[in-house]
Amino acid sequence: MLTVKILGPGCANCKKLETIAREAATEAGVQAEFVKVTDMKAIMAYDLLSTPGLVINEKLVASGRIPSKADVQTWLQAA
Repeated sequence: MLTVKILGPGCANCKKLETIAREAATEAGVQAEFVKVTDMKAIMAYDLLSTPGLVINEKLVASGRIPSKADVQTWLQAA
């Protein structure tokens, strides 16, 4: 099972990213545990410049933007 982390303070973009990531995992048939990371110290540990951020199995794959569902599916399948 993959671990998918959504990094951000809980803004609208963070929520949209979480929705896209969950839909991508479901449609790709990938089992994943979703974790929201809102603590700024924990977020900064991933060395991202702006939120929202998407981390799959401790690898930062996107930051500062909302990736497409297709991109997320590709990253999930590659992990």
